[in-house]
Amino acid sequence: YRFICCSFASAAIWQYESLKSRVQSYFDEIRADWLDKLRPQKRGDVRKEINQWWNSLSEGQRTVTGIIAANAVVFCCWRIPSLQRHMIRYFTSNPASKTLCSPMLLSTFSHFSFFHMAANMYVLWSFSSSAVSMLGREQFMAVYLSAGVVSTFFSYLCKTLSGRLGPSLGASGAIMAVLAAVCTKMPEAKLAIIFLPMFTFTASNALKAIVAMDTAGLVLGWKFFDHAAHLGGAMFGIWYILFGHELIWKNRDPFVKLWHDLRTRGGPGGGGERGGSA
Repeated sequence: YRFICCSFASAAIWQYESLKSRVQSYFDEIRADWLDKLRPQKRGDVRKEINQWWNSLSEGQRTVTGIIAANAVVFCCWRIPSLQRHMIRYFTSNPASKTLCSPMLLSTFSHFSFFHMAANMYVLWSFSSSAVSMLGREQFMAVYLSAGVVSTFFSYLCKTLSGRLGPSLGASGAIMAVLAAVCTKMPEAKLAIIFLPMFTFTASNALKAIVAMDTAGLVLGWKFFDHAAHLGGAMFGIWYILFGHELIWKNRDPFVKLWHDLRTRGGPGGGGERGGSA
């Protein structure tokens, strides 16, 4: 609960600071474009090509690039023998472990199998544009991180109740929350499987099928996926779209106003310029 509060509080501050600096950034970009026209253009300028590629991405794709990079770094760390003990302790979630709290988040960025990571990151990339367009990058990050912790907690709970203890890792729970949020918000959207693009189905039916499969996996004790984490993430995504957005995000104004007072006046009661919340 505390982590979720901190995630959304940080997202609100991030949004405030982003909006505040946007005007300055706009003028900086105008000046940079003007200077670029005066400078002779270099052929094969790698930095310029990278900037062009970056600017061609949607805001959602740019937002999840950092998440994908973090997952790739953690994946590489699994390949270092001297780190194995620390990776198992901090980057796998297991209710039988002595370390319970930090793995609830860190395991969300952890994959041992390249195929597992590639599949998860592909799904995240595919839904990133819709999710960030719907929520905004700050709210999206708060939902993603919170969903990772909630899905791991649900996994802990189900493993403890069933007695099927064991380690889990992967971003599937957080990604399920993103997928569920998009499907709940846009139930009539058409989706397709990458290898079978000729077969399409609605987002609502896709979500029902995924939830049904994970429920069956949880009840029957399938061990290929952490079905409890999938269900926890999906339920959090559905809950957030139906209730959480109104309950949490739309009630952030008092906190943002407090941050605004601290930011612009040096604290409540100080002198300075007043303004509305972002």
